[in-house]
Amino acid sequence: MLTDVYFPRINGVSTSIETFRPDLASENVTVRLVAPEYPEARHAEHTWRVPSRRLPFDPEDRLMRWSDLERVARQAAEGGIDLVHIQTPFMAHYAGLRQARARKVPVIATYHTHFEEYIQHYLPLLPKPWLKALARRIARHQCDELDAVVVPSPAMRDTLVDYGVTRPMHVLPTGIPVKQFAGGDGARFRARHAIPADRPVALFVGRVAHEKNIGFLLQAMTHALWQRPDLLLVIAGEGPALESLQRQVADLRLDHHVRFVGYLDRKQELPDCYAAASVFVFASKTETQGLVLLEAMAAGLPVFAIAHLGTASIIDPQRGAVAAPDDPEGFGKGLAALMANRSELSRLAHEGRQFANEWSAPERARELAALYRSLVI
Repeated sequence: MLTDVYFPRINGVSTSIETFRPDLASENVTVRLVAPEYPEARHAEHTWRVPSRRLPFDPEDRLMRWSDLERVARQAAEGGIDLVHIQTPFMAHYAGLRQARARKVPVIATYHTHFEEYIQHYLPLLPKPWLKALARRIARHQCDELDAVVVPSPAMRDTLVDYGVTRPMHVLPTGIPVKQFAGGDGARFRARHAIPADRPVALFVGRVAHEKNIGFLLQAMTHALWQRPDLLLVIAGEGPALESLQRQVADLRLDHHVRFVGYLDRKQELPDCYAAASVFVFASKTETQGLVLLEAMAAGLPVFAIAHLGTASIIDPQRGAVAAPDDPEGFGKGLAALMANRSELSRLAHEGRQFANEWSAPERARELAALYRSLVI
């Protein structure tokens, strides 16, 4: 596997790789991972780190040096490989293609990110139609260089078909470690952050970035507070939009109703956070799957979210989740009404746990291993 991002950088790609690796090992698949070096990175078995430097416009991510990436990729492949799996469409994509062609093995990629929607947030001075056309052209070209494409949702498959991608596509969502999120201690989290036991809490978990539409949630809070004046929105995560969102909180006079808690450790702090909340809220329209929704459901947390692109496959079954209106006023009023309905919250929590169990990580890894073997034979 090759990727341009990995832990300690926290995002959906890192989480997906980390979720699949141990379960693939149980399927007798050894994953040799090539990823950027980070100053705080820890050594991990079967992981080759590539020297990298900071990006001035994006301090969270790293840019690998091409010569080092090629060298490390060759080292990782020594002793023989059966297949190359690319996880990101940047330098890792081209290094992965080169290794696959040199060794005459199949090459696939997982299309994790809907770049057509992301790119406009990071290049705002360029015309939006031009950026979208560029993103589509690059995606089509890269996908058609592969033997197969893995997509995390039917909506993402349909998007790539609309782009003109002709290579075989396989819908294979990232699974979740259900048990990891089922045993959180909500009282411990509330005590740590001085949140009263009876205060209703809406929770967002994810990268604090513009494309996550968190500003929409802040606007919705101004409407929800008319009916639930004690409501608290907890935002767990960090990212480039943090300062602007903090200013928005001040402008909307939400200082006592919004709490930024930063990144949380996934083994204890994050499950505790899910357990402490009353409802999980989400307004992003750029997700190719929406893993955090399933994590919330596994923790027994009802979901109130906009059903768009990848999240629709999780929300539309209406098992543990409610599709929210796509306007701040409607979202806020709907959230307040849901929080007041204890029987509905209980029903959603029960159904959500059952639904999350259907997305267990071992089964998804079994499907991915089967795909590998079908391409290698």
